Amino acid sequence: MSKQIVYTNQAPEPIGPYSQAVKANGMLFVSGQVAIDLASKGDIKAETLKVMENIGAILTAAGLDYSNVVKSTIFVKDMNNFAAINEVYGQFFTSEPPARETVEVARLPKDVNVEISVIAI
Repeated sequence: MSKQIVYTNQAPEPIGPYSQAVKANGMLFVSGQVAIDLASKGDIKAETLKVMENIGAILTAAGLDYSNVVKSTIFVKDMNNFAAINEVYGQFFTSEPPARETVEVARLPKDVNVEISVIAI
């Protein structure tokens, strides 16, 4: 099995011992992305947009785009933000969206409001 670490300076540096993404056997596993600078602003749409842009930068670094995403996971601090997150998220997957789950959690790293990870092929 071949394994390649994917990194771009167009997305946030990892805040722990993990990679932005790992490519293995034709699949790309993108670590959960957050928007630390926007978390305290109270604008969930802007925060979600930045998260999706971070994901896009990592996909691009791996030679892929949103159409290659087959699975995503969304972690939210407040499920009341579900509709607003979906509105932004949906702009990136206009046809054949990936499989997905959305989970409300008590707390996220750096006290952000949303974190999204994806798997692409």
